[in-house]
Amino acid sequence: MTTPLCDIGNRLELMVDTWLVEAFRGSAALRLHSPIPREVALLTDRPWEGNMCGYITVLRDGDLCRMYYRTGQFNLSGEGPQPIGDLIALAESSDGIHWERPELGLYEVQGSRANNLIWVGEGEDMKGVHGFAPFLDPRPDVPPEARYKAVGAALHSSTGLFAMISPDGIHWSLLQEEPIITDGAFDSQNLVFWDSERGEYRAYIRDFRNGCRGIRTATSPDFIHWSTPLWLEYPGTPEEQLYTNQVAPYYRAPHLFLGFPTRYVERPWSPAIEALPEPEHRRLRASLHPRYGAALTDGVFMSSRDGRTFNRWLEAFIRPGPQLEGNWAYGDNYLAWGMLETPADLPGAPPELSFYGTEHYWRGDYTIFRRYTLRVDGFVSVQAPLSGGELVTRPLRFAGQRLLLNMATSAAGSLRVEIQDAQGHPLEGYTLDDCYEIIGDELARPVQWKGGDNLGALAGTPVRLRVALQDADLYALRFA
Repeated sequence: MTTPLCDIGNRLELMVDTWLVEAFRGSAALRLHSPIPREVALLTDRPWEGNMCGYITVLRDGDLCRMYYRTGQFNLSGEGPQPIGDLIALAESSDGIHWERPELGLYEVQGSRANNLIWVGEGEDMKGVHGFAPFLDPRPDVPPEARYKAVGAALHSSTGLFAMISPDGIHWSLLQEEPIITDGAFDSQNLVFWDSERGEYRAYIRDFRNGCRGIRTATSPDFIHWSTPLWLEYPGTPEEQLYTNQVAPYYRAPHLFLGFPTRYVERPWSPAIEALPEPEHRRLRASLHPRYGAALTDGVFMSSRDGRTFNRWLEAFIRPGPQLEGNWAYGDNYLAWGMLETPADLPGAPPELSFYGTEHYWRGDYTIFRRYTLRVDGFVSVQAPLSGGELVTRPLRFAGQRLLLNMATSAAGSLRVEIQDAQGHPLEGYTLDDCYEIIGDELARPVQWKGGDNLGALAGTPVRLRVALQDADLYALRFA
């Protein structure tokens, strides 16, 4: 059987799946990486916010970073203020690290307009909104008044997913009175975005199948008329309950869809549950409903090349972490939709990816939004120990003149690359012995052979790559 050819041109290819892989040799294998917890990005302690804030969206508009989130307060004891209501608030930042609430004066809450609220719903169905998810529409002919778009479900109705538009991301209105998608459950953070690679809008919505929380996807040419939503597929993985989906094209490689769902794990009450933080508060939650006390949530990672069939990792992308007050509860570890490229904590280091997740759900008068960081492209790597391992790619065709690697090694480790013909025979001048050892830690390290690094003569010709690793990680590659 002829091995299919991977035509990658000069696009960035992440090591998030085995699409490029013909074989691993030695101890080389794919490894999932987890982001590092950083500082608290936002404490939702304003009177109109509360302890059940979440369904975060982050995006960048020029030099400005924006964070949209749902507010909500619920006191389990029944004493004190009860639910504030699902209102939508906005925080802004110049760097994705330090966040402030703009005082917008749009809506009155508790007798004052001195707040950062941008949407409280409209019409009988939309008094309050469940899972408001905005995006900047990059479609070339989008009208100025609809530069921002968002979707959200009606708070107390299952009639469907409604569409909102805005010229500036602050002043919003319903696009139409009727929902744009009605086939689904929608009681989560549903989302829509423009897929520039395929020239269509794509939606990812919440639904249930056989009592299990899951995700469906649909497409539209115009944001109004949608195909029948189809269930996502995860070949080779067991069924798990996924609460949110957080799917989007990766900004550096938009042919790849990356998703960061919240995994919902419902456990029976047991000594293991009682050993988790705040057992008294956990019992109080369980008195309202058993799952409020014993269910747990964490973040997982998945990727797709067609938007429907996903490679989903069973290991957690974000774990609940140390057993401290304010974690290990249903409602924590919900990742925001979107990621931001932010300055590194280490001066002079390359930029990092920032993610944002929830903590301290249900408790007191506030929720915590924590920032996490990850290496750019650093979701998954091909990794080998010092004893060594190799990656051999399928035949591929590229455009460009140099091979660039996002890679990292130890002081004793290294990478080397051999270029082979489509049948696996080393090309003269590009063998492993011809390749200079690669050491260090860079996002785009050029590969050099004794004859140089110019591969222009091989562009358009099917070749294979053989990458030898020792105590090293290969996160991504591209020809440029």
